[in-house]
Amino acid sequence: MIKKIKSEILTSIKNKRINVFVLFLLFAFIILIFTKLSKEYTNTMAFDIEKINIPEENVILNDSVMLNITLKTHGFKWLRYYISKPKIKIDFRNDVDKKEGGFLWNKSKAYLNNTQFDEQVELLNISPDRLTFRYGVNLVKKVPVKLNATINFEPGYDISDKLVSDPDSIVVIGPDILVSKINLLETEETIFNDVKSNLKERTNLKFPENVSDLKFSDDNVVIKAHVEKFTEGTLKIPVSIINVPKGVRLKYFPKEVNVSYYISLSNFNSVTNKDFKVVCDYTKAIENQSLLVPEFMKFPKTAKNIKINQQRIEFIITK
Repeated sequence: MIKKIKSEILTSIKNKRINVFVLFLLFAFIILIFTKLSKEYTNTMAFDIEKINIPEENVILNDSVMLNITLKTHGFKWLRYYISKPKIKIDFRNDVDKKEGGFLWNKSKAYLNNTQFDEQVELLNISPDRLTFRYGVNLVKKVPVKLNATINFEPGYDISDKLVSDPDSIVVIGPDILVSKINLLETEETIFNDVKSNLKERTNLKFPENVSDLKFSDDNVVIKAHVEKFTEGTLKIPVSIINVPKGVRLKYFPKEVNVSYYISLSNFNSVTNKDFKVVCDYTKAIENQSLLVPEFMKFPKTAKNIKINQQRIEFIITK
């Protein structure tokens, strides 16, 4: 029992010694850090540029420009710069000159005079000696949307009108030299399968690269389509011959052709043979053959996949 108590006492003493050692080690490390941070260091660091007082009629293009600034200060200041990316202000009212094609900043004109750093920071150098900021005049332009969509319908279904985009155009705002190059905006490639009901799906737009200087009224659109059940219809349509020279009489066969078409059920009963007109142009007669090619002069806009089943009309010239 006595041996056990003695062992516990020795263990406790040893643990206390270890704790004291760790504590002194931690204090020594903190003192070392403070000593290091209290010393002055000279270093060069890249500073991002914060542009202020830009003229309202101009927009500065977001070029990747920065200044390499050499400073001399103590470690605490450097620690702050390393934690948070430093910025330097350039005043477009006082620090730059407007030249053709850009604003020119010159180190000799605006050496910052240490005004953007506190008294504990010594400014030693700025590089490069000059910067050019490209600018443009703001332009507002409305461009159409081009749909990139593939629709695979269930058998017997189709769109009754056409695929539309909502909105059908996008307003682009930005520097004229960038906006003037944009004539349309396309959607991302979208595929719809097994469609048998009205379509109303949102899809994203594809924007050009480096658009940070541009603003767009929308970044996506809704693809819409009215989908209906479709069926096939057929009608016999009379054939007319046009552009026959004076004094020439023709006999041709057949005088009627079968026309097939694809149409929605809701419009099926509204289509009659009066909605079609099939003609043969005599001036397009197949050379050295007594054959004419029938073609549509009129057909209903509600019909799709319209075909003339007879591809040739035979004729003879009579006097």
